Amino acid sequence: MSWMLSRDKSWQFLQQNFSWVADMSGVMQDPIHHAEGDVSVHTQCVLEALRSLPEYQQLPTLQQEILWSAALLHDVEKRSTTRIDYDGRIVSPGHARKGELTTRQILFKDLAAPFAIREMIAALVRYHGLPLWVMEKQDPQKSLLSASLRVDNQLLTLLAKADVLGRECADTEELLNRIELFELYCHEQQCWRQARRFPSAEAQYRYFSTDNAPPDYQPYDDYQSQVTLLSGLPGMGKDSYIQQHCFGLPVIGLDDIRRQHRIAPDDKMANGWVVQQAKQLAREKLRRGEDFVWNATNITHQMRQQLINLFVSYKARVRVIYIEVPYVKWKQQNSARTYAVPDAVMDRMLAKLELPAPEEAHEVIYYIDGQTEAISL
Repeated sequence: MSWMLSRDKSWQFLQQNFSWVADMSGVMQDPIHHAEGDVSVHTQCVLEALRSLPEYQQLPTLQQEILWSAALLHDVEKRSTTRIDYDGRIVSPGHARKGELTTRQILFKDLAAPFAIREMIAALVRYHGLPLWVMEKQDPQKSLLSASLRVDNQLLTLLAKADVLGRECADTEELLNRIELFELYCHEQQCWRQARRFPSAEAQYRYFSTDNAPPDYQPYDDYQSQVTLLSGLPGMGKDSYIQQHCFGLPVIGLDDIRRQHRIAPDDKMANGWVVQQAKQLAREKLRRGEDFVWNATNITHQMRQQLINLFVSYKARVRVIYIEVPYVKWKQQNSARTYAVPDAVMDRMLAKLELPAPEEAHEVIYYIDGQTEAISL
C-alpha cells in the first residue's frame, strides 16, 4: 500500500495549497514552552527534527509518510483553541482532541487516504502529548492501553520526540526523559509496537468500562442477548447493511419512528421524544432477552455510550458496526435517497464524527466500502 499526503513537502507549497497550513501563521504559543515562535514556525521545526531522527530514517516509506503527516497536523487546531488564560499564559486546551476530528475530515474529504492510514494519523494527532503526560493521567495504565488499541506506540514516541526537539524551552532534557520512561512503560504494559492483548473481548470491555479490573482478568459471561448498534453518517449505507447482514433481526430505527409519526428530521423539539420511544422499544426487547439492531447515526462517543450502558444494564452483549464509504460515493448515495440530507448538514455532521473506539463495546467492527477493515495497519 502506498499513499502520500503531498509529494511536494516544501513549506511554501503546503502553505499555498492547504488553508489549514496557512492558518498556522500568527497562532501564538506560550514563550516559556515555545520560544521558537508561532505554530507555523514550531511545525516546521518539528518536521525538520523528525526527518533528522535516525529511527525515523530507518522506518519503511509508508510509516515515514504517516508520521510526517501526523507531525504536520499535530497542532492543526491550535488555530481554534488558543486563548489567553486567567494568569496571562497562552494555552490551547483540547487542541489534540479537536485536531483528531479535523485530521479525519481532511483525510476523508479533501485528501482521501485509505481508512487504516487515515485513522493511524488521526490517532497520532489525538495522542501526540501522551508520552509526556501519561503519568499525570487519572489512570495512567488505562490511558496507555486505550491508546495502544489505536496507535503504534513506537511511532507515537518518535512524534513526541520530534515535538520536543522542534521547540525552544528550558526543560528539553526533562521532556526527553519522560519520553524514555514512556517507552519503558509501554514494554512493561506489553503494548510496544502492538495493541495490548486481553484474554477475551469480554475481558477487554470489562477492563475499560469498570474501575479496578486488572487487564488479565477473565470475567464470567452471563449475557442474555446481543444488540447490534450501527454507527455512521447519514447516507453511508446502514439500511443496506441491515438488509445484507442482519438476517431478519428486529430493527429499532429513529428515522422509522419519525416517519411513522410524521416528524421532520430537523424537528429538534421532537428529537428527545423520538429517542425515548426508541429506548422504550429497546427495553421491552431487552427484558425478553431478544436480539435486535439499533439503527441511528451514533456519530459521537457520548451518544453511543448512553445506549451501550443501557443495553449492558439489561445484560446484553453489544456489537458496534461502524459503516463508511468514500466521500464521493457517500455524496452520491445520499443524493439518491428518498430522504436526502442537505449537504450543509452532512458537512456539519462530518466535522463532529468520532469513530467508535475498540474498547467502547464487546465488539467493534469497521465496515468500510463493503468489507471489514482493521483500524490500524
